[in-house]
Amino acid sequence: MATRSMQKLPAALAKATARWAEWRRTREPGTRIPESLWQVAVEMAARYGVSKTALVLRVDYYALKKRLDAQTPPRRAGRTGASAPPFVELPPSPLAAAGGWVIEFAKASGAKMRIELPRDQVPDLAALSRSFWESR
Repeated sequence: MATRSMQKLPAALAKATARWAEWRRTREPGTRIPESLWQVAVEMAARYGVSKTALVLRVDYYALKKRLDAQTPPRRAGRTGASAPPFVELPPSPLAAAGGWVIEFAKASGAKMRIELPRDQVPDLAALSRSFWESR
């Protein structure tokens, strides 16, 4: 890696890069990467991201990601130990629709339609707009 690029790297990542470079210079062709170097790569990936670490250390992105995923425990939600839900629905803010819904349509011809609904009723916007725009 160029000296100029090395100066921009965090110290820990630059040190890891130097360790990998030293191993590449001294290794026998065809030898496997030692687990100690993989462990350094996984630590750097956890800290700086898989993409950046794989690029800087010149290792396979997917091999590094697989090792990181195997070492990182899955996230848990709450105290029950259940997996985090894939979707969390949040109730609407009371400030967003405090007075209810107000929907206004206006045509270039001057025709207008205004609909006011209480906040607990959700209008069918597609049907409302279709009926307005298709009317004469």
